[in-house]
Amino acid sequence: MLTSFLFILAGLVLLFAGGESLVRGSAALALRLGMTPLLVGLTVVAFGTSAPELVVSVKAALIGQGNIAVGNVVGSNIVNIGFILGLTAMICPLKVQLQVLKIDAPIMVLVSALLFLVLHDLKVTSVEGGFLACGLVAYVAFNVWFAKHTKVSAEVEAEYEEGVVKPLRSVWFDLAFIIGGLVLLVFGSRFLVLGAVDIAISFGVSEAVIGLTIVSIGTSLPELTACLVAAFRKEPDIALGNIIGSNIFNIFGILGIAAMAEPMVSPGISFFDIGVMFAFAAALVPFLWSGMILKRWEGIVFFSGYAGYITCIWPK
Repeated sequence: MLTSFLFILAGLVLLFAGGESLVRGSAALALRLGMTPLLVGLTVVAFGTSAPELVVSVKAALIGQGNIAVGNVVGSNIVNIGFILGLTAMICPLKVQLQVLKIDAPIMVLVSALLFLVLHDLKVTSVEGGFLACGLVAYVAFNVWFAKHTKVSAEVEAEYEEGVVKPLRSVWFDLAFIIGGLVLLVFGSRFLVLGAVDIAISFGVSEAVIGLTIVSIGTSLPELTACLVAAFRKEPDIALGNIIGSNIFNIFGILGIAAMAEPMVSPGISFFDIGVMFAFAAALVPFLWSGMILKRWEGIVFFSGYAGYITCIWPK
């Protein structure tokens, strides 16, 4: 039992360190290649913080743990809005200035609704995975187009300029951070999945619940760190962009790539879980469009909703 908890702890530490290293190296390399800080923040950073979810879900899919793989994605999307964004807004109300967030938020809702269709039979086939991956390519292309054809305010540009890591001493340092991050993610995912499965068996908790809670919270640590740092620095667009981009990437990229690697069956994931994920995404849109600010009381609503969800699914 102690070994299982140590595996989970080691996995979380390695995933966090690996995710941070990958984001730092990838963002620095992207800037060195000529991408703007805005585009790096909307794509590389937002997707890079989802790297732990990606590696864990692929690992779980390959060893036949579909409940953990899918539960990690659904749970992470719930954690991102309910826990992380709720907590961030409670610390610092998030004023929306970047137009793309008002566009991306509805896209996130549509992608969340798509998950109902994909999981109607509680399976994700390789064909469905390929379709989701194509959706990710289209979404990235949209962000690239937007960043090149839309004039944003100097305040937003300065926010992303400060929030995105600067290039390191040389391209070799960038590559070292990327490779090192990937290695840590691989080992971290192995430890976390093995520990989580052992805990589920020992305590009689379903793998789905473990994936929706412990695994999803652990793999969302990079998003939590990024959002809290952005909140304390008064960089609300980065915090919101990170969460919205990550939620879209989780469904399109993580489920898509994991299913292409190995088709998944997830009988433990219920439509209640997917419904809660959709409800959080749908609730965010009117909050963002109302006064273009996510207020403290709205953060409390999200945070309380997440606490209520955990109470409902955790075995008594």
